[in-house]
Amino acid sequence: MKTLMKKTQINCEVEKLFDFHMDSNNIKKITPQNIKVELLNDDGSSYVGKIVKIKTTKFFIPTYWEVRIEKLQKPNILIDIALKSPFKYWRHQHIFNKKENGCELVDIIDYELPFGVLGRLIEPLLTRDIKHMFEYRHSKTKEILESK
Repeated sequence: MKTLMKKTQINCEVEKLFDFHMDSNNIKKITPQNIKVELLNDDGSSYVGKIVKIKTTKFFIPTYWEVRIEKLQKPNILIDIALKSPFKYWRHQHIFNKKENGCELVDIIDYELPFGVLGRLIEPLLTRDIKHMFEYRHSKTKEILESK
């Protein structure tokens, strides 16, 4: 199992950062442009146990995700876990901490690739891709929230 963590200081109220993440339509705004995201069952609500179905397309290859909201603790924690995804295991913790000058966004991603030895061979490429995606997400989140 691998764990990646990304932290970013954002000049906004922690409640604003939490609410931004509660709006699942914002995933489209913070996803790199080479990945298309479609929410397949969004009703605008967020609650523990909710299952969000997502289709991502990269290089014309569609991937389907089903993600369950495992924990919500306003305004500090959102944890989701993939029930179906390209990964053997995927758990994503979004942590929102109040700081003196705004707040801190922390993403912790625990994941495991499928396919045993083959999965371990491509792991460095996927790890780099995941890091890049979260760097982009943090940068865009900061840009959006600090411009409002």
